[in-house]
Amino acid sequence: MSDRTTDVAQTPPPTASRSNRPKAASAHNPAGARGSELRSRDERLAAGKALRETLARTLHAIWKPRTRHRDPIAILEASNRDRLPELVPIRYGRMLRSPFTFLRGSAALMAYDLARTPTTKIYVQCCGDCHLMNFGMFATPERNLIFDINDFDETLPAPWEWDLKRLAVSFIVAARDNRHSDKEARNAAIECVRAYREHLRACSKRSPLDVWYERLDEQTLIEMAPDARAKKHRENFVKLARRRIGEYLYPRITTEIGGRPRLTDQPPILFHVDKKAHQEVFRAALEGYRLSLSDDRRVLFDRYQLEDWALKVVGIGSVGTRCHIVLLFSPEGHPLLLQLKEARNSVFAPYAGKSLYQNQGQRVVVGQRLMQASSDIFLGWTRGRESRDFFGRQLRDMKFSFPVEGMRPEFLQRYAELCGLTLARAHAKSGDAAIISGYLGKGDSFDQAIGRFALAYADQNERDYVALVSAVKAGRIKALVEENL
Repeated sequence: MSDRTTDVAQTPPPTASRSNRPKAASAHNPAGARGSELRSRDERLAAGKALRETLARTLHAIWKPRTRHRDPIAILEASNRDRLPELVPIRYGRMLRSPFTFLRGSAALMAYDLARTPTTKIYVQCCGDCHLMNFGMFATPERNLIFDINDFDETLPAPWEWDLKRLAVSFIVAARDNRHSDKEARNAAIECVRAYREHLRACSKRSPLDVWYERLDEQTLIEMAPDARAKKHRENFVKLARRRIGEYLYPRITTEIGGRPRLTDQPPILFHVDKKAHQEVFRAALEGYRLSLSDDRRVLFDRYQLEDWALKVVGIGSVGTRCHIVLLFSPEGHPLLLQLKEARNSVFAPYAGKSLYQNQGQRVVVGQRLMQASSDIFLGWTRGRESRDFFGRQLRDMKFSFPVEGMRPEFLQRYAELCGLTLARAHAKSGDAAIISGYLGKGDSFDQAIGRFALAYADQNERDYVALVSAVKAGRIKALVEENL
């Protein structure tokens, strides 16, 4: 492996810089000053409704690619810039499995396309890579099980509809992957948008504090089931989630060498680098991460000492970025597994404006805290050699994703409802729910428009997937398909 696999180094927690984001959004209020200038909810609803005169909701159904200058392979290749070149074929190999895995790995391509669709220009803190597999169950710091968004690598203030459109498209693509009809697929996408629209309006009627405290815990999830069959189904999912999250990851990825615990090499997915060359740099990076933690979290972190670290290949879109698994121990031998993951500019940045934060790791941490109902206590950031940024968190601390593969149409629609209302709550925390609700209205005009858009873009996604397959066959790019995955 190249020496570039380990290049994090210490830097103090950064200060915020001026953003070049459009004036419609501000540093601490992604919805912009407009919402705060209007005093009442009714006024903000009316302002949102007035936006329909300049951008009809039906226009969101339109998808017309600019084929003359749109080369999906070139866009994907551009997103590989500064990734570890020896790992990029793994990324393409994972994207080759299906149009669904292609969608999951092509956030940069869809961001390029979304920026060319009609937009309200109403900003919220966006996920940036909002698809149905980036939602799931995990444990809060209080060890309660909740359902929420769980991936924020691309988070950035941006138009709210970009998140919603990508999420709706992901349900179409996943439904087709499960061999559902296009009618069933479209129903799932529309259900997602309906749940978003209705829950956002509900959030607009509540106090900001109530919205901030809202969470979808396991009991609420079960109680929301529409019938006894669905309730039993959700109870089984919760049991499965608790069983999965109770299986601690530590024994699976460690071994004992010379009487000391070590992370187990599993090349090319998990491997060590030359520690003599990088030990000092890595320890400095870990100290930079430590300094980004709040004082109380730092006291907890200081009860552990570094034992081992290695490089790990993660995700689909993230493959090729630098991700370190860190093994620490307390004096009594209690393990702690952390992940230090490289944070690059959000895929939304070229179109929505650069982040307020100079450190991209801080961008991720702040965005995650702003969107999630409850976040990992070890969220932090640091800056590395060659100005590479990283964010840190616990490695799979009680996380569980719903098994979408093979999910029946009615269950996929109910899952779409959960994702839609969860995204609405996340957007309501940072944006002006009343203005967006005024634009959306009480009817299903917008829902139907996004249903049509999602079908059209799913077709585009399949064409782009075929283009990737052809590029690999022609030797334009190289792909490595992993076995036993």
